[in-house]
Amino acid sequence: MTAATAQLDNGVLKVAGAVDADSVLALRAQGEAAISGANADLEVDLSGLETAHSVVLSMLMCWQRLAASKHHRLTYTGMSDRLQELAALSNLTAL
Repeated sequence: MTAATAQLDNGVLKVAGAVDADSVLALRAQGEAAISGANADLEVDLSGLETAHSVVLSMLMCWQRLAASKHHRLTYTGMSDRLQELAALSNLTAL
């Protein structure tokens, strides 16, 4: 598995690698730094994620709250079917 990363590239926050309970905090911090420095809405590209885990949903909700506090909107793209299923089971499909 590849270490998880979140890198901002031309208004797109690209998330890649494997995420689990041990790696999610570092990934969350990377994403929060990018969102905090953004001056506009962002696309969050999840197509590079290698895993679907409930901790990913928690992280995305944290990012969503941070973006909302800055009056920015996050748009999620590239979400795997498995992650979408987890979101549906958790009543988070609006994410």
